[in-house]
Amino acid sequence: MKKTIVFAAAALACTAALADEVRNYRAEAVAMLKRDFKAKGIAGTDRLHEDSVQAICNRSGDNPPKDVAARLEQDQLEAIKYPADGKLMGDWKEGEKIAQSGRGMTWSDKAGIPGGGNCYNCHQIAPSETSFGTIGTSLYQFGKTRGNGPDIQKYVYGKIWNAKAFNLCSAMPRFGHVGALTEKQIKDLVALLLDPQSPVNSK
Repeated sequence: MKKTIVFAAAALACTAALADEVRNYRAEAVAMLKRDFKAKGIAGTDRLHEDSVQAICNRSGDNPPKDVAARLEQDQLEAIKYPADGKLMGDWKEGEKIAQSGRGMTWSDKAGIPGGGNCYNCHQIAPSETSFGTIGTSLYQFGKTRGNGPDIQKYVYGKIWNAKAFNLCSAMPRFGHVGALTEKQIKDLVALLLDPQSPVNSK
């Protein structure tokens, strides 16, 4: 019995020490970023600060309470800015260029110049590109599978604008929300995924 109590006490002490160590590592990492990251060009120190949504995901291991996630997803959904002209699909050829490009938002880029989406870094999209990431789901034949009607156009546009409106702790960047992609660029990406003439759906 005494051995069991000693073992349990030792285990609790180790757990507490490990928790302190983890907390310290986090604090040290944040302090290191703030110390070593220098603002230059368009890359400001504001990038070091997580917003409240990201903080909830980070602190919960990407698994916040369902009711909290639902409320915050609704908030994110209501903040999506859809095009005033009501048109959600652009030019799929331009969309492919955006999907291929990873350029943008670095200290050497000028403010206001559209960047790329770097979509292939996480997704399979057009069949001609054989090098792609698998963090995100395959989008090949997305339009052929889902159709290209108004509802799916709205969903795809919104998902690219702010993926956290549909999955609070999604790893997908909030391209429109943070201004990484323009309205026109998002329309072109919607076309890449949904236009029947796009290689995503025609091959």
